[in-house]
Amino acid sequence: MNYEAPKANTGKSVSGAVLTKVQLKEETLALHAGYRHDPATLATTVPIYLSNAYAFETVEHASDVFDLRTEGRTYSRLMNPTTDIFEQRAAALEGGVAAVATSSGQAAIMLALLNVAEAGDNIVSSSHLYGGTINLLSHTFRRLGIETRFVDPSDPTAFDQATDSKTRAYFGEALPNPKLTPFPIIEVSKLAKFNSVPLIVDNTLTPLISRPLDLGANIVVHSTSKYICGHGTSIGGIVIDGGNFDWLAAKERLPLITQPDPSHGHINWLEAASSLGGQYGRSPYLLKMRNTLMRDFGPCASPFSSFLMIQGIETLPLRMKRHCDNAAALAAFLSVHEKVANISYPTYATGADRERAIQNMNDCGGPMLQFELKGGLNAGRQFIQRLNLLYHVSNIGDARTLATHPASTTHASVSREAREAAGVKDGTIRISAGLEHIDDIISDIQQALEFA
Repeated sequence: MNYEAPKANTGKSVSGAVLTKVQLKEETLALHAGYRHDPATLATTVPIYLSNAYAFETVEHASDVFDLRTEGRTYSRLMNPTTDIFEQRAAALEGGVAAVATSSGQAAIMLALLNVAEAGDNIVSSSHLYGGTINLLSHTFRRLGIETRFVDPSDPTAFDQATDSKTRAYFGEALPNPKLTPFPIIEVSKLAKFNSVPLIVDNTLTPLISRPLDLGANIVVHSTSKYICGHGTSIGGIVIDGGNFDWLAAKERLPLITQPDPSHGHINWLEAASSLGGQYGRSPYLLKMRNTLMRDFGPCASPFSSFLMIQGIETLPLRMKRHCDNAAALAAFLSVHEKVANISYPTYATGADRERAIQNMNDCGGPMLQFELKGGLNAGRQFIQRLNLLYHVSNIGDARTLATHPASTTHASVSREAREAAGVKDGTIRISAGLEHIDDIISDIQQALEFA
């Protein structure tokens, strides 16, 4: 059987109704994609299905589901009705064909990369990353026998130069946390296509603002704990397949996807996806992930977390606009303050970084900013200590404005060299702009700066 790449997610609901024959706008997809009403009760709000297991109609039906000859559910570690809807909605918003939800953003990155790489392989990654991701790739993956080759994304050709026959994926953050210099998605995606390597992009900071799949990326991951959840109430992650990678062209490079898999009865994932069809057959990449890595490691999303993520998605278009408006106003205030050495915000960039901000984000600055205090480490600590309204937490994407001193928190365990490569200096402050009135946010920051 020949494998054919699936078409993009159409937003078909679980009740079987097709919402429209034309592409819906993101505000509408956020409310309707993947679900119209519950087929049993006609409830319009997505139910929380707190069920571990699902009944089979016959012995033959059970065998067909387990052997992936027909679509169905076996156990909530692999698939759950509430989580299904969250996956469909997130995939629709990113323009993907399917998704797999996970227990955290770190789990999403781990599964996305382990799905194509094993001991002896390597990954080429941007050095501009969140501190936790640097540790995952530098240390934990190394213990698993997977090398990560970190390159400076300001020169996209570095990805090509670091590639060899054992390279299994390229990785980067659409808007790196906390450096906030847009990743060269278009340039790296061209190199990825030339080398038959999937480009995996973390789009946690810029949902709806940046569209990595439209720019050439193949896989998108999110820590949904952040802006998708939106209220700091639940931990989660998601992996979304764009359905735009040519797996057949990568037959020799990516054997974990393209060759018979002994961990699942020597199944051929490309053929299985084509024959299965439906929700779980849209992506051979995710079909394998769900039925091997999720099966074996088990970092699944809980139904209740998936429900909270759906609630977050429904208001995401409204919230992201306010986050970005407040961040832009705050950046303007800080850019001229006498105690601020410099500011990192995409619309303030120059040269290639400015061009990428326009390409990737339609010249939107995004919901976060970073600035460096002239007084260094002590000034950073004093600033954080004096905040009254803003929360000092190691999180982003909350409805409330959050401030972090990365050198003493998120990047404290990262080497100075790697920390500075990621854009973190001793006096760096990261702000995740919330939904409060901008005057109140600025007032609190202004008084804290007096002691910095």
